[in-house]
Amino acid sequence: MSSSRKLLSSVSHDRVISHFSHPYHIDASPYKNVDFHPRVRAACTEDKNSRVGVKICKAVIVGDVAVGKTCIVNRYCHDVFNRDYKATIGVDFEVEKFSVLSVPLTLQIWDTAGQERFKCIAASYYRGANVVIVVFDMTDEGSLLNVPKWMEEACENADDPIKFLVGTKRDLLCDAAFREVQTRAIVVANTLRAEFWPTSSKSGENVHLFFLRLVALVFDTQMLKELEAVAAPAKQIGTGTNLIQIQRDNSQYFERKKSPQCCK
Repeated sequence: MSSSRKLLSSVSHDRVISHFSHPYHIDASPYKNVDFHPRVRAACTEDKNSRVGVKICKAVIVGDVAVGKTCIVNRYCHDVFNRDYKATIGVDFEVEKFSVLSVPLTLQIWDTAGQERFKCIAASYYRGANVVIVVFDMTDEGSLLNVPKWMEEACENADDPIKFLVGTKRDLLCDAAFREVQTRAIVVANTLRAEFWPTSSKSGENVHLFFLRLVALVFDTQMLKELEAVAAPAKQIGTGTNLIQIQRDNSQYFERKKSPQCCK
């Protein structure tokens, strides 16, 4: 059995993604994707993923202290809720394995501390992130006001990330209060070009749907980047009769793992 098949066989059924989840609210997302790009579907169907497949994606979760960052991670990863979680020290780390269009994907979830004294530590973990999730407490207006600051800091070292604004503790709001907070949150999300999701880690409301949407978006985005890189024109050295073309697919000059052959 190939390594890819072994990975797929170990994926839980609720981590198997064959269709694209829709955003919570169409007016609260800059990402209008409602299906995988045709090129992505074709690549997966034709088993080209061995050459361009997305292997690992990184998501970082940031926000004020006690807004529920760890709770939302534990609700999704372990299906548990504990209101007595201790504050995260530095950074916690979770790994979730998915099958997206029958292609294995590993999602790294970096849960960062919200205390000011840990910012210098957490900032180094933002580097290379494909997804930035800023969490705020829907019962605490101050945590929403701090969202732009968190988004800016996290995106500074991230890799052109997909951005989400996630509200927590939906279960503590009556419908009227929720509608008021949601309206303000959508304005903030639109300003930051992020997708908004309201959630409850206690009840589990929207948590699973949010992560399915996140994984579908990041997989589609990263696969397109890989496909475009593979389809890029050959590198050229020199001009005219001295022109040398280097094809990415079969050249020793790309992703060379053995010792250079040019000096032999």
